[in-house]
Amino acid sequence: MPGGAVALIRLLALLVLTLAPLSAHAAGAQFLDRFRWGGDDPHHGGFSALDLDDDGTGFVAVSDRGWIVRGRLQRAGVAISGVVLTGEAHLLDPRGHELEFPWQDSEGVAVDGAGRIFVSFEGRHRVWRYDRFGGPATALPTHPDFRGMELNSSLEALAIDRDGALYTLPERSGAPSRPFPLYRFAGNRWTKPFTLPREGGFLPVGADFGPDGRLYLLERRFDGIFGFASRVRRFTLGPEGPVAEETLFTSPNFFNDNLEGLAVWRDGTGAIRLTMIADDNFSIFQHTEFVEYRVTE
Repeated sequence: MPGGAVALIRLLALLVLTLAPLSAHAAGAQFLDRFRWGGDDPHHGGFSALDLDDDGTGFVAVSDRGWIVRGRLQRAGVAISGVVLTGEAHLLDPRGHELEFPWQDSEGVAVDGAGRIFVSFEGRHRVWRYDRFGGPATALPTHPDFRGMELNSSLEALAIDRDGALYTLPERSGAPSRPFPLYRFAGNRWTKPFTLPREGGFLPVGADFGPDGRLYLLERRFDGIFGFASRVRRFTLGPEGPVAEETLFTSPNFFNDNLEGLAVWRDGTGAIRLTMIADDNFSIFQHTEFVEYRVTE
């Protein structure tokens, strides 16, 4: 579809989002801005996961071709105005070798309080830990379910809570009416304590715990020539599982590109901000871009 037509559709969609009432949900999210991030490096693109510092500036992102970058977001008021890249490297295996197909499909990232980087992969379903940027991996134990997950549809999202426990879930649950299993890694083992409901044809692609302690889930729906729709839900996790679910926004097709990575933080006004990154699939018809929303309640 020509760029002008996509821009017009995005404008109309923005008007719909602006005028639509939020009273149907306990909370909502307001679109703020987008920033297209270009680059001449042949490794630039395919970004499928994002982690942001608490101030919404420093970031780590991974691509689905086994590449990791870090940098800073420059801001002008509430909007992102530029990106400064401060490091890039191949993801390595535990022996220090660069990842190759089919081991390189990195899809989720989370950084703990000590600066250790955790990455989830699909294709070869696993989570690895990196104690330093650009260093070799340490393989985490796996859950028995990982072995039987669908090819190219497994551990898309990864998040870490305030206690340092990791959470991941597959992109597909196995059936449209089957909830997504949520796996938790703590005490050096994986458990499967909860499930999250599967609704409306959307599939999970990114996750993060917000400063409010709730789990935020980025989901997408691909509608062929009609492009992508995106949605963010958040969940309050209790001892028995999710005790509250809220849909913060659902974007119309073409309003956003292929959003795959999500980071949640609190800005200088005290509002919770959702920062997302789009995977351009290394296609001339798509773009790498940062997209931001502000949670309104």
